[in-house]
Amino acid sequence: MAESLNNLALLYRVQGRYEQAASLLDRALSIRERVLGPDSPDVAQSLHNLARLYHDQGRYEQAAPLLDLERAHSIYERALGPEHPDVAASLENYAVLLRNMGRSKEAEPLETRARAIRVKSA
Repeated sequence: MAESLNNLALLYRVQGRYEQAASLLDRALSIRERVLGPDSPDVAQSLHNLARLYHDQGRYEQAAPLLDLERAHSIYERALGPEHPDVAASLENYAVLLRNMGRSKEAEPLETRARAIRVKSA
C-alpha cells in the first residue's frame, strides 16, 4: 500500500498537485515507519521524496530536517554501509538543499564525501 501511495504522490508532484502529493507521502511514510520500523531504507526513501516535494516548492526549512544527517541520511548509512551509492545520493541531495538555503560551506564537505564514495563504487 505504501509503495502505491508513494508512486501516486510522485505522479501528483510532477503534475504540480503538491498538497495531494504531500498528503500521500505523509501516509506512505507513516505506514512504512509503522510496518518496517524507523530505520528502514524505505522510510529514508519516503523522507527523501517528501523533502524533494518541499524543495520543489521552495520550502527549504521544511525539507532540511527530513534529509539532514540525523534522519534520512543516517538511515541509509546504518542500513547500507558508509560506502553505498545510495549514501552518496543522500549526501548529494542534502548538499543541494543546503546550497539552495545559502549554506554552501556546510554543503562542501558533503559533496566531497559523496564524490569519494562515487569514485570507490565506480
